[in-house]
Amino acid sequence: MMVDTTQYTLFSGGLKGAEAEFGINAERWGLREVTLSFRGHEMARAKDVRVLSEEELRRGDISMEIVSKRMGRTYAEAEKIRRVLQSIFHMVNNGYQVFAVGWIQPDGTVKGGTGWGVELAKLFNRPLSVFDQDRNRWFTWDGHQWVPDDPAIVHKTFAGTGTRYLTEEGRRAIRDLFERSFGPPPQG
Repeated sequence: MMVDTTQYTLFSGGLKGAEAEFGINAERWGLREVTLSFRGHEMARAKDVRVLSEEELRRGDISMEIVSKRMGRTYAEAEKIRRVLQSIFHMVNNGYQVFAVGWIQPDGTVKGGTGWGVELAKLFNRPLSVFDQDRNRWFTWDGHQWVPDDPAIVHKTFAGTGTRYLTEEGRRAIRDLFERSFGPPPQG
């Protein structure tokens, strides 16, 4: 049975690394893409861009104090990172299932800005999987802890995010995720 990949939509931010790679694979398999952006946002992949208005960005606003507490760290450039965190809110809010590539830290959070998308997915009770580039494997959040897994894209909308510092293993993991979900890439 063939899966109609045109019924699936990737929400991403188009940044270099994992987000651009999710987009490349979405295009390869014929999925729809929505690349969320904001004024001043530099993207490596600017396909099907939707620029968030100031009002939309405000809907994704959260206290940096709450972010710092949830993530267990502080952010030096709070105003700069605020826009990124606001756009990540829209990625997770629009893409039901969430996939990220990065590093799971000992406290269960994920390193960097990617970690905020992961924490939002936990808060929103979204199906969530992270490819850990140190352990070179996927983990799925079971509501309490990270469990080794080989996830698949099973929801029509999903978010793809992650580190700008994508390893070759991370790149392969994203491709394998699409292949597990939709079969071999179409020829052409």
